[in-house]
Amino acid sequence: MANPIGATLIQQGNAVLRRVPAWLLYILGAGWAVWLFWLAATGGLGVEPIEALEHRYGKLALQLIVIGLAVTPLRRWTGLNLMPFRRAIGVTAFFYVTAHLLVWAILDVQTLSAIWADIVKRPYVTIGMAGFILLLPLALTSNDLALRRLGPARWRLIHKLAYPAAILGALHYIWLAKGIQIEPLVYFLAVIGLLALRVRLRRPRVATQ
Repeated sequence: MANPIGATLIQQGNAVLRRVPAWLLYILGAGWAVWLFWLAATGGLGVEPIEALEHRYGKLALQLIVIGLAVTPLRRWTGLNLMPFRRAIGVTAFFYVTAHLLVWAILDVQTLSAIWADIVKRPYVTIGMAGFILLLPLALTSNDLALRRLGPARWRLIHKLAYPAAILGALHYIWLAKGIQIEPLVYFLAVIGLLALRVRLRRPRVATQ
């Protein structure tokens, strides 16, 4: 039997979420990115502001990707409905991935030859770039016009690229970290666990006699 207190809290939470417009997430995401950039420019992110800003953007992108993967399992197992925010979460995640990439390319590496050398010679950069490329089709089709033109089946197939992109993003973080660190492994396990839950949710049920 379901916990009536928990069910009531979920219902109240969903009622509150229905009053929150999805566009608010875009504003908060953009505003936080600007704030972090301001901190980096004014010395608020320490003695290595470019590296700190690059890492902050990257970690925020991975956190949003994990949240996006959790939307469906949360609704299935708890009843908490974040589906109206799923597109905003995904687009904001791509925004932070792009910001992470631009800080690395423009402020850190700075030259095209050095960028290409890093992509070819550094495995964690190669993995990160592969994840970014996989996310591009998702970002370009995250609108109603693309959904209508592609059709629901093809659109859903394209957006399954989020799964390998999430794995690559988590591996990029693990490889980037110096030595064995717990936090990158936690993100990787979270991604793998959420993907495993999605596989279980989609597994056809066997009819019982």
